[in-house]
Formats: sequence, structure tokens, C-alpha cells
Amino acid sequence: MLQAYTNATIFTGSEWIENHAVIVSGDTIETIVLAEQLPADMERIDCNQQLLVPTFLDLQIYGAAGKLFSAYPGNEALQLLAEHNATCGTGTCLVTIATQPMPTILACIEAIKTYWQQGGKGIMGMHLEGPFINATKRGAHIEEWVQSPTMEEVKTLLQKADGVIKIVTLAPECVDEAVIREFAENGVIVSIGHSNASFAEATRAMNNGASTVTHLYNAMSPLHHREPGLVGAAMQHGTAAASIIPDGIHVDYEAVKIAKQIMGERLFFITDAVTDTSVGPYQHVLNTDHYDLPNGTLSGSALTMLKAVQNAVQHCNISLEEALRMASLYPARVMGLHNSFGKIETGFAAQFALVSKDLSTAGLHGSIF
Repeated sequence: MLQAYTNATIFTGSEWIENHAVIVSGDTIETIVLAEQLPADMERIDCNQQLLVPTFLDLQIYGAAGKLFSAYPGNEALQLLAEHNATCGTGTCLVTIATQPMPTILACIEAIKTYWQQGGKGIMGMHLEGPFINATKRGAHIEEWVQSPTMEEVKTLLQKADGVIKIVTLAPECVDEAVIREFAENGVIVSIGHSNASFAEATRAMNNGASTVTHLYNAMSPLHHREPGLVGAAMQHGTAAASIIPDGIHVDYEAVKIAKQIMGERLFFITDAVTDTSVGPYQHVLNTDHYDLPNGTLSGSALTMLKAVQNAVQHCNISLEEALRMASLYPARVMGLHNSFGKIETGFAAQFALVSKDLSTAGLHGSIF
């Protein structure tokens, strides 16, 4: 059955168009036509003169609505996360867990499998952030669980994950190069983070299969004129992408501008958002516009992807068009989904963010990943 999204300013991923309608068939965009060409009897969805843009993808978020996923590994936490994301225009995400003991990691993997088996939507997999990190750059991660894996442990983890783990954040100076290759060759995106790698170590890892850097600037060796570190390696590398948290707290807006000027389309947004949590090893306390551990350590953002777009436009001199791509097309590229997500054009997924013109509100429309 065909439906038409009408009365919207449409961002295709490359340009804005007016007086057009997006016709969808099930989960797929059928075509885009002039609104005046629509058959009179076609079902129409009135967008009330809002912006119709590609759905957002968040590749690092830990939970929502008081249910941190690692503390509540089950359907309820995942469903609440998907529902929260939908209110902000985010159609799918990688639910993320910080450094944990292996039994907790495996429990979270099984919870995602069950969620999928029962028809759950809006979660495309897991981002495993740790435990294969550098304890000196652990940030809010718990030091006693940080470890360097053996190849046997990696192979066992991959077997039990069975495709659930989509991204692993690790410190290349703390793992064998063969570990990076093993993850990459098994379809897991390797992202460098919570790392004290030198420029040379980070660059070697990027050339060895690590294709992404986790939350640029945060919890990593900084750019220094005598040792450019991981920040310098990310900026200098020709193909590696990097996520960034544009909340003005994790990263100063001027630093976002610098990274954007250097990295261009290789830089994309994540929220790194957590939620109020008073149980389990990671207890997050809302501090106005971010989250801290009870000891005051910065532990996560209170961002949404919509707010990330808004901040980029208002504070970082990034155009609305480019900010939207940083929340949709560029993370889709990282995931290898750029032929389905990040654009509104024929053959792409019929999933959209409907955003108010002042960027204050958004909703999710269409199919859910």
C-alpha cells in the first residue's frame, strides 16, 4: 500500500526541496514527486510544514528512562531506549555497555538476541566499549575489569555474540594486532578509544583494520606538538572516521570546529548519553546538562541526536545540512548502511525524522529498523 508524506520541506541528504511528496511502499521509498501529481485517492501523511529529513543513527548510547542497559539487560530497557530515541528523530542505535566482567557482557548479548527474536525494533546491535582499553585513559570505566584479551577469548566472544556486537572500542597499544584483525575480519567495526596510543601506534592500528575513533578528544592521548597522539592520528589519517560528542561539556565547541575543519565528512555525532542510575556498578547522576558518577567524574552526556544537530548549527558554525548528515549519513557510512540510510531517495529506507523548523522538536516516522 502506497502512502505519501506531504506538506513538508524535504532534505534529501544533499538538497532541500519544496512542494514535493515522498511516496513510500512498506519499508521503502518508492519515489519523490511534485505534490500536485499525487493521485487524489492516495493515502497522505500531513507533515504540517515541518522538515522531513533522514532518520538519525546513534552509534553510542547506554540507556534511557532510568534503565541503563547494562544494569537492566532485558526487553524493557531496550524498548524504553527505542521509544526515547523515536521522540528525538533517532530511528536506530547501537546500545552501548562500558567495561564490564564477561558474564555481564554475555547477558547483554543474550538480551539483545531475545529482543530481536520477540520482534523488538530500533536497536541494531551492541557497541562494546571496553574492557579491552587502557586503564590510564579509563575515564569513568572501572579499572579492575579492564583487561587485554587473548585470541581465544576474542574468538569465544565473537562466537557467542553471533553478530550482535557491531562496534568494539579498544586501545590498540593494549591488544595484539591480531586481535584487531580478528574483530575486523568477523564484521565488527574496530574503534580506537580510551587509549594512550602514540601517533605511530594509532596510525598502525588504523592501517591494520581499526576504522573509527571513539568520542574524539575524550579519554585519549591528546594532540601535542612533540607527540600528536591519537587525536593527531585521527585528524591526519585519510580514511578513519571519528565520533564526537557536541554538548559543549565533553568537547568545547571551538574544538568541534577545529576537528570538523580538518576531518570533514569523517566526523560524525554520537550522544554518549546515559540515564539516571542508582543501581549497579555505574551509577549516573544528572548534573544539569550532563551526568557524573557519585564521585564527580564526568560519566556521560544528556544529549539527544536532535540536540547535537542544534548545537552544531548554533555553536559550531556547521550548516544545518551538514549537521543533519553528521547525524544520519555519516554514521550510516560507518555502519555500511549508506545505501539504505542517510538519504531520502528512491530505494532507501522509509524512515524519517520530522523536525520542527526551529529544531526544538522531532519525531520518528516510517518503518523502524
